[in-house]
Amino acid sequence: MTHHSRAPRPLPICTIAALLLVSFFSVVSRADEVLPRPEPPFAGKIGLTYKDSTAVKPKLQTPANFGVKDAPNILLVLIDDCGFGQCSTFGGAIPTPALDRVANAGIRFNRFHTTALCSPTRAALLTGRNHHSVATGVIGEAGTGFPGYSGIIPPTAATFAEVLREYGYMNAWFGKNHNVPDWETSMVGPFDRWADGLGFDYFYGFVGGDTDQFHPALVENKKRLEPPATNEDGSPYHFTTDIADHAIRMMRASKAVAPQRPFFVYFATGATHAPHQVPEEWIKKFEGKFDMGWDKYREETFARQKKLGIIPQDAKLTPRPESLPAWDSLPADQRKVYARMMAVFAAFTAHTDHEVGRLLDTVEEMGETDNTIVIYLAGDNGSSAEGGLTGLLNEMTFFNAIPEPLDAKLAAFDSLGSDKHYNHFPAGWAWAMDTPFQWTKQIASHFGGTRNGLAISWPKGIKARGEIRSQFHHVIDLAPTILEIVGVEAPAMFNGIAQKPIEGVSMVYAFDDADAPDRRTTQYFEMLGNQGIYHDGWMASAIRGVPWLSENEPGDLLDMPWELYHVDEDFTQATDLVKENPEKLAELVKLFFAEAAKYNVLPLDDRKTERLNVDNRPSLTQGRTKFTYPNLLRLPEGAAPDLKHKSHTITAKVTIPESGAAGVLLTQGGRFAGFGLFVKDGKLVYSYNLAGVERFSIASDETLPTGEVEVRAVYKSDSDKPFAGADVTLFANEKQIGKGRVEKSIPNRVTLDETFDIGFDTGTPVSEDYADQMPFEFSGTLKAVTIELN
Repeated sequence: MTHHSRAPRPLPICTIAALLLVSFFSVVSRADEVLPRPEPPFAGKIGLTYKDSTAVKPKLQTPANFGVKDAPNILLVLIDDCGFGQCSTFGGAIPTPALDRVANAGIRFNRFHTTALCSPTRAALLTGRNHHSVATGVIGEAGTGFPGYSGIIPPTAATFAEVLREYGYMNAWFGKNHNVPDWETSMVGPFDRWADGLGFDYFYGFVGGDTDQFHPALVENKKRLEPPATNEDGSPYHFTTDIADHAIRMMRASKAVAPQRPFFVYFATGATHAPHQVPEEWIKKFEGKFDMGWDKYREETFARQKKLGIIPQDAKLTPRPESLPAWDSLPADQRKVYARMMAVFAAFTAHTDHEVGRLLDTVEEMGETDNTIVIYLAGDNGSSAEGGLTGLLNEMTFFNAIPEPLDAKLAAFDSLGSDKHYNHFPAGWAWAMDTPFQWTKQIASHFGGTRNGLAISWPKGIKARGEIRSQFHHVIDLAPTILEIVGVEAPAMFNGIAQKPIEGVSMVYAFDDADAPDRRTTQYFEMLGNQGIYHDGWMASAIRGVPWLSENEPGDLLDMPWELYHVDEDFTQATDLVKENPEKLAELVKLFFAEAAKYNVLPLDDRKTERLNVDNRPSLTQGRTKFTYPNLLRLPEGAAPDLKHKSHTITAKVTIPESGAAGVLLTQGGRFAGFGLFVKDGKLVYSYNLAGVERFSIASDETLPTGEVEVRAVYKSDSDKPFAGADVTLFANEKQIGKGRVEKSIPNRVTLDETFDIGFDTGTPVSEDYADQMPFEFSGTLKAVTIELN
């Protein structure tokens, strides 16, 4: 039973300021290390010639030469959008033998926490500081101009990768980097928050929130690539397999060339974030396995968790939220398609773990297992409910508040999980994946959003085998843990800049002592207005909004209903004690606002889609009304002109040979939302894709002339409001050659991973008319494309 209490009004500003002053002067002293190190004085002898001089050979940059002995290799695995009750290692129904393998060779933590959202968790992980402390209070695409929310990880918070590199580690990052601000994602940078700027020698993956698993927006270091047709073994291409292939190759090469240098591999998959895309043979393994539905799944998972000892025997299973439907209340056709969506997701999870297993096999084959610490974090937040109550064929409909008809999902039953869809399962399954807790991703107030399974193995340094650790910890604790294992400290100065103190605490104390008292006694949580505070075994929680709604209901962030849980005795946050102990609640709410002031959480902000507005952030295009781009250019959306519900003219100067020409002049986005101007069958075509729900195509009435031609598409928006329709008129050499309508337009975000392309279409096609001719590069001569805002 959940009771609610209105919180006392927050602390006056003067009181918060006083608390901040005390916290500033009570910071634990840090190492005096300065990195990079100053150049040492020359220790040899310099005479008039080499004959009367003594040379001193420079040392290799290895940990041993910096006084660090037996530095271990590090393999850090981070799975995306993975819930606590998802993987078999933590009682879930999806087999994850690689995660089992790490847990059985070491320890698993059952009270480990993240921030409830991806970019914030990743920033906290790399820096060892709270997400608001490093300006990542939300994803970068929703950043605002406040210190805790700009999306710009500051130079005062060097990552632990930067520290390890200074001690001779070879650092490589594979997979997802969602810590580059939108406006910094183009080829002109700046690159401070790209992988090399965050301490990595090599990067292979994608930059952004998610990507198509079959047609990813690949980046190698700073270069954008198109994926190959197949994986290294000849199988059809898949992103997770590809990054595993690259990671394996790097580990082998690293030890072959420089065995004295340990490696740090950060393997951050795009899975199991949407789109849920996976090879068909994996889906077949899970067909029919989830017909029991999400309510029964939670009951069965809860029983497995108790049997495994993952949760206490007296733990209670939390009830389904009233806003989620009971499985048995759904019509049969809905149950059928939702069970299929879950089977696809299970296959996606199992496939991902399989690829991690290949990395573990490689470490073993190289003889490096004993001296490699493996940290396998199953989730950067809880499972995602962003698929809404009915699931999605296309995640872009969620970000643009575009409804999807159920009959379209039923028609897509057999192709779910393929490259034809950007699919996401319903919120009910996300809730099930977060068993035994309340809520899901985004909900930082409750463990369904923040508690994730963590397994750590290190045969040389951890004696325990297959044991469980129940100390309360947070993702900011991983950086100091790794630094302590290596035997180095976070520097006081890095690159000449004084560093913020590390806010995490090392977990090494618990490695071989299951009964060691917790060293983390306080931790705030906040995401999108959802608030929580943990202190000495108690948790106060206030939920602001549910993730399956694109905007919150009206409400007062300073007058929210709070819940109170004694989580040292109530593992799942099942029993609200707010009526029994209002004094404890008042104490915790006061502490929350003190921590919020200390760590840049203020001002609280519960807006969702409004924060996606590009005007909130710096822009390479802001203030400009005319843009001219050369052929074969690619720009991510954050660096491209924002044409949404704006009148504009696209002009392309081309030369068409006597034999004719075909191909793309300009596109933005792809199969799952976007628009394009191209030439096909001699005609000029403007195509608009409204997130796959509706498509509008305007073709010229006549073929284009040959020779030098100036073609134009004039897009006249009905208004400057979201979803506004438009008239589109086509011209060739000032002659009108076609006209038509775009009845409705994308309001918020065209794409999460595809680019704005000139002269070709990378990724997936905006129009299926040329899907079999990708990238459909223009075969004539394209001199330039100009866009003018009208």
